[in-house]
Amino acid sequence: MADPKGFMTTDREVAPRRPVQERLHDWKEVYPGGPGRALLPIITQQAGRCMDCGIPFCHTGCPLGNLIPEWNDLVWRDEWVNALERLHATNNFPEFTGRLCPAPCETACVVGITREPVTIKNVEVAIIDKAWDDLRVTPQQPEWHSLKTVAVVGSGPAGLAVAQQLTRTGHTVVVYERADAIGGLLRYGIPEFKMEKAVLDRRLKQMKLEGTVFKPDTNVGVDITGEQLLERFDAVVLATGATKARDLPVPGRELAGIHQAMEFLPQANRVALGQTVDNQITATGKHVVIIGGGDTGADCLGTSLRQGAASVTQLEIMPMPPEARPAHQPWPTYPMIFRVSSAHEEGGDRVYASSTSQFLGDDEGNLRALQLSEVEFVDGRFQPVPGTEREIEADLVLLAMGFTGPETDTVVSQLGCEIDERGNIKRDESYQTTVPGVFACGDAGRGQSLIVWAIAEGRSAAQGVDSFLSGTASALPRPIGPQVRQMLA
Repeated sequence: MADPKGFMTTDREVAPRRPVQERLHDWKEVYPGGPGRALLPIITQQAGRCMDCGIPFCHTGCPLGNLIPEWNDLVWRDEWVNALERLHATNNFPEFTGRLCPAPCETACVVGITREPVTIKNVEVAIIDKAWDDLRVTPQQPEWHSLKTVAVVGSGPAGLAVAQQLTRTGHTVVVYERADAIGGLLRYGIPEFKMEKAVLDRRLKQMKLEGTVFKPDTNVGVDITGEQLLERFDAVVLATGATKARDLPVPGRELAGIHQAMEFLPQANRVALGQTVDNQITATGKHVVIIGGGDTGADCLGTSLRQGAASVTQLEIMPMPPEARPAHQPWPTYPMIFRVSSAHEEGGDRVYASSTSQFLGDDEGNLRALQLSEVEFVDGRFQPVPGTEREIEADLVLLAMGFTGPETDTVVSQLGCEIDERGNIKRDESYQTTVPGVFACGDAGRGQSLIVWAIAEGRSAAQGVDSFLSGTASALPRPIGPQVRQMLA
């Protein structure tokens, strides 16, 4: 184990962020030099807080089954090379999860029962960022080639994970992406202040050197059909994500100035990267209302503030959560508590238990305000509270209410894959769809979820694809997190 008394003698400490007034004027990550470098002065002692708890429940909180106690102990002992090996054993992209994951492992930490949990996510990103700085992350080229070919549709974290696993096994993998650059939501959905794109690009360079082929600017289902994929490849993996955004069909929805978050954020990301976007949706000088209180809403908040919004209000239909774990969400579950992201530190108002009843416009068809009311939960539904109606000034409304499932009207329908009752692509335990040789993973198969689930599903799907191509049991690892959770259930 790490420091035998660390969890008793050392308090939880996280990396300091740059001053708000400084970071609001640029698009760099909120940590000075990146989170890994910002953490190095404190990370050894923080890793030493990991206790010899007998049963590491952090494993049940992590879909990847990360070997958390092992690499905590190795960091405390200053064995960074071995720590990286144990980290990469279960996670292809810890630099992504260490920045973007909400860390359900920490809410399952045994130390967290009576004290603040171990800063697992911080230790993770410190290990991988130090490894990149020390040039210890190198391509892992296969020893032999199987002569089998695989097409991966979608280049988000699930698609990249399945591609890297299969490439290293010896298969020839081609990743298709309809955007003009590889990365999926990692490229244009995640703001620079959460993860600079240099972090993504260095990993993609490694994958290219390993042999993975990337084909951006290719709309599968249009530029190349599903039938053509089946003709050209021995297997196809659908990792298209859940990109059908949930809408808000209330009166006035047609007014100019109401946009989905994924219309707004990609444009802002492109401009932050130095690209030019014609007719960009911008928050500059506007009264912005964000409908949705999740991570995407927080991304819209931080982006709007950096663009110079006059005001930003974030609406959430749920009541304000408690600051401490509620009794009906006991350890080691992931509790719904009040959390403050870096964007929330920077400004804006958060309004809870509210619902928008209509959008209001001017004579020219432009948005000028929205009408909302307080809500309460009655008979399984949110109902407006009479007498609480009010207007909020708004020039720009961003809908950040999540996603309902994958797009199924092009390549999915061309391939003939069945859809389950939730609107996701139906697949079996090996992640194979109802069409032989076609697999689905990530949000396309499980619905909108966390980045750790996307990577875990990509790794699991790679095992299923490899077994299908080889005709025997695959030697590729499968994340243990979901299996442990199933046994506990």
